[in-house]
Amino acid sequence: MKGKFKLGMAGVATLALAATAIPATAAEDGPTSAQLMNDANTPGDVLTYGLGPQAQRFSSLSMVNTSNVKHLVPAYAASLGGEKQRGQESQPLVYDGMIYVTGSYSRVFAFDSHTGEKVWEYDARLPDGIMPCCDVVNRGAAIHGDKIIFATLDAHLVALDRKTGKVVWNKKMADYQAGYSATAAPLIVKDMVIYGNSGGEFGITGEIQARNVDTGELIWTRPTIEGNVGTLNGQPNGMTGKLNASWPGDTWKTGGGATWLGGTYDPETNLIFMGTGNPGPWNSHLRPGDNLYTSSTLAINPDTGKIVWHYQTTPHDGWDFDGVNEFIPFDAKVNGKEMKLGAKADRNGYFYVLDRTNGRLLSASKFVMETTWANGINLKTGRPNYVAANRPGAPEGGGKGTSVFASPSFLGGKNWMPMAYSKQTGLFYIPSNDWGMDIWNEPIAYKKGAAYLGAGFTIKPIAEDHIGALRAMDPKTGKIVWTYKNKAPLWGGVLTTAGDLVFTGTPEGYLKAFDAKTGKELWKFNTGSGVVGSPITWEQDGEQYVAVMSGWGGAVPLWGGEVAKTFKEISQGGMLWVFKLPKN
Repeated sequence: MKGKFKLGMAGVATLALAATAIPATAAEDGPTSAQLMNDANTPGDVLTYGLGPQAQRFSSLSMVNTSNVKHLVPAYAASLGGEKQRGQESQPLVYDGMIYVTGSYSRVFAFDSHTGEKVWEYDARLPDGIMPCCDVVNRGAAIHGDKIIFATLDAHLVALDRKTGKVVWNKKMADYQAGYSATAAPLIVKDMVIYGNSGGEFGITGEIQARNVDTGELIWTRPTIEGNVGTLNGQPNGMTGKLNASWPGDTWKTGGGATWLGGTYDPETNLIFMGTGNPGPWNSHLRPGDNLYTSSTLAINPDTGKIVWHYQTTPHDGWDFDGVNEFIPFDAKVNGKEMKLGAKADRNGYFYVLDRTNGRLLSASKFVMETTWANGINLKTGRPNYVAANRPGAPEGGGKGTSVFASPSFLGGKNWMPMAYSKQTGLFYIPSNDWGMDIWNEPIAYKKGAAYLGAGFTIKPIAEDHIGALRAMDPKTGKIVWTYKNKAPLWGGVLTTAGDLVFTGTPEGYLKAFDAKTGKELWKFNTGSGVVGSPITWEQDGEQYVAVMSGWGGAVPLWGGEVAKTFKEISQGGMLWVFKLPKN
């Protein structure tokens, strides 16, 4: 079907030629690793999380564009049903006439891509006592061959038959009773399933695993905390960093650094890029040092599982500024020289551009209203210029320490929601939030399976007219080109297209389309619940389709205060919405 979709765009003559070039068993066998690597160039399907291993979330389709997007209408909608209506943060996949989506509480659905009829559903049998920190979400699946692969809240990786939904293999990744869980979409590289873990608020050890895509057997592991040892084919494969170099005593054993958002892969440099989460506990006074490799981007060789380079955005983090945000490879000319670059909009409020071949910092620009914890990034050292007075104080006399106001809040200038990069405009489109918090530290001791924060907080708005802000950022200048403000926090992913459009959702229930060059809102549709999923687009039978999941939830509704007033009337849901232009 991959060939069939592409042929619909190319016309009759090309159809006859390509029909003989595509093996008759292509759809029967399912997509290969080579096809996944080429996903960004085959708009007739969506095979990967991010529309390509580099996750630029750019589609070359332009049938829907700035002049006609106002006519976009629903083609069909499909309900996830049941009572498990929580945050629907999934990105759909499209292949062989099917749409595959994951749902809250570790569910997978297969729908007919022409009609929206449900073909099969898989519900993971979750044990009591799972400990997801921030809602029971799932962000998507992977497809390879005859399998759909996804992760569950009890830290299992499961492969399903893509035609029947039957279990092919099911592997335990970690102990959920110690606080481990899994919510990210898997990444497929060289016939391996690359996956990170969740649980940074429970004193776990961050890790990346590579498994055989056909059997689920473990190939290599790479811990993200200095002092822990990785493995390759069951044998020790070198320590991560150096024992006690940036962690005193035994603090490295409960250091966090979860890789809960998955990663991207760049075939040109043969590097996997994984973001790492906050150190544990949040109370930074209990772990003096840089706490490598938390709040960082790691570049990993997929053949060996070893770290090639790292860049730490928030050394010795004291505000829960996870560094898990996606690192998106792109190419651009710098000082007249073509360079292989990568960009990341970090939870700490800065947009970083690095040389992706070696991790060298080229620029760091603020993309939020304010950053109280630092007043800039030193381009020579790569380190933040910390404002010492704005680090939460150490607990005193068994009570809490000095409270400070910090911006962004711990939910970040940008949280999990993925940004997009347009090859056409050369701009990144960042779903961000302008908010702050009062934060203080408290005494804490590690206990297996218990929250390991040692901190308290209260989130606050910092602007009268908005919290959410979709921003277009020029990576060459570090300048914000345009901003769309939204009353409630933005929590959904972004898609951009060759039709000069940018799509994203809002908690108020809208899927919206903007002019990629100006930020002008061109179209919106209310889906009936908050949109916190990531939109996609593909071509089918000569028409361009746009799809997104609707269902309010995620981390934002879990926290109250003034911020909660912006979404108190939003209802929960669980729907797949699909749109296209009318034929007439």
